[in-house]
Amino acid sequence: MAKNKNAKEVIVKIEGDDWKKALNKAFNEKVKNLTVAGFRKGKVPRDIYEKKYGKESLYLPASDYVIEKAYKKALEDSQLVPVVQPKLDVKSVDDNGIEFTFQFITKPEIKIKKYKGLNIKEEKVEVTKEEIDHEIGHLLEKYTETKTKETGDIETGNIAVIDFEGFKDKVPFDGGKAENYELEIGSNTFIPGFEEQLLGMKQNEEKEIEVVFPKDYPHDELKGQKATFNVKVNEIKEKIQREFDKELFEDLAIDGVDSKEKLEKHIEESIKAHKEMEQENKYVDTLLEAIAKNVEVDIPEEMVEEEIDRLIKRYEEQLRMQGMSIEMYYEFTKTTEKDLRANMEKEAYNHVLYRLMLEEIANLEKVEISKEDAEKEAEELAKKYHMEKKEFLNVFGGLEMVQYDLEIRKVIELLKEYNK
Repeated sequence: MAKNKNAKEVIVKIEGDDWKKALNKAFNEKVKNLTVAGFRKGKVPRDIYEKKYGKESLYLPASDYVIEKAYKKALEDSQLVPVVQPKLDVKSVDDNGIEFTFQFITKPEIKIKKYKGLNIKEEKVEVTKEEIDHEIGHLLEKYTETKTKETGDIETGNIAVIDFEGFKDKVPFDGGKAENYELEIGSNTFIPGFEEQLLGMKQNEEKEIEVVFPKDYPHDELKGQKATFNVKVNEIKEKIQREFDKELFEDLAIDGVDSKEKLEKHIEESIKAHKEMEQENKYVDTLLEAIAKNVEVDIPEEMVEEEIDRLIKRYEEQLRMQGMSIEMYYEFTKTTEKDLRANMEKEAYNHVLYRLMLEEIANLEKVEISKEDAEKEAEELAKKYHMEKKEFLNVFGGLEMVQYDLEIRKVIELLKEYNK
C-alpha cells in the first residue's frame, strides 16, 4: 500500500463578512444560556463577554459554521475528486479569518495489462439425489411431532425431559443446572459421554453421571475437568415420523407442492438456485483474482483503512442481529479492535483493488448507464423490497449509486464474455 502518494493538500481561507457572520452566530449561541452578574440571562453585551471569556472562545464554534463552505471552495479551487473522507486541520485563526488545510486523497492511477482472453471456465452446478434426500430429511425433522413414551427406556433418537445439576469437586458450578430440559439423544449437543449414559434410563429414574469437560471448553475453570451430574428423567418422548400426506403438505404450505415428487422438484430447484448463486460469486472472485495479477497500482493506505471501517460497521450490524455487541465479541474472543482490523486488512485491500479495476475497465470499455435505465432499475428494486421509490433511493444512496451499481454489473458481464 502506498502512503500519501495520492495526498494533495488544499488551503482555504474564510474571511471578511463570512467570518464575521460566523463569529456573530457563535456569540449568539454562546450567550443564550449565559448568566453574568448585572445582566439578564442571554443579554450579556459582546464586549463584556469577550472581556470575560476571550475572543478566542468563539473561534471553534464559529469554524463549524464555515466548514461546509470551505470544503466546497476547496473542491472548486482544486478541481480534485477525493476518494475518501478528507482530513481537516485549522492552519490559523484570528479575528480576521480562519484558514483550513484539507488533505485530499485522490484516485490512484491503475494500469491493467490484460483483462480479456484469460480462459476461465465457470463450473456447472449439479444437484444430487443425496442432497435432495438430505434436505427433505431436514424438512421432515422440522415438522416432526412427538408423543410421550408410556413404557420402555431412553433410546437413541428419543427426547429425554430431564432435571440436572452439575458438581465439580462436590461444589455446584454456574450454568450447570436446569429443569425440564429437553435433550435429544444422539444430537451430541451436551458434554461428550453425557447423552450415552442416559440410554436405558426410565421415567422418574435418577442417576449420577460422570463426565470430563473437553479441553477446548469455553469456560476456563471447567476445561478438561471432571464433573458429576445428578440427573432425573421426568419424561421420555419419541418422534413420530411424518408421512407424505395431505396434512404434511398443508403444514409445509409451499405453493403448488402437494406430492412427494413436486416437493423433490421444488427442493432440487431451491438447492440449484443457491448453488448457482454461490458458484457465480466464486467464479467472479476467481475472474477478478486472475485480472488482479495483471494490474499495476499503488493503493493509498487511507482507502484501505476506510474500507476496514466499513467492514467493521457491517460486522457490528451482523453481531447486533445475533444479540451481541462488538465489545462482547472482543471479550469473548480475547481480541481487540486492532486485531480485528489486522484480520480484515487483506479483504479490505482486495475490495478496493477490485473496485478500482472494475471502474477502470468501465472507462476502457466506455460503459455508461443512462439516467432513464437507473430510474427504471430503482423502481423495480423498490417494488421488490416493498418500498416507495424515494425511500429506496434514500436507503441505497441515491440514483447515482444505482447507476454505479448497474455499471459495475455490466462490466462483470462483459468480463465473463471476454474470458470464457
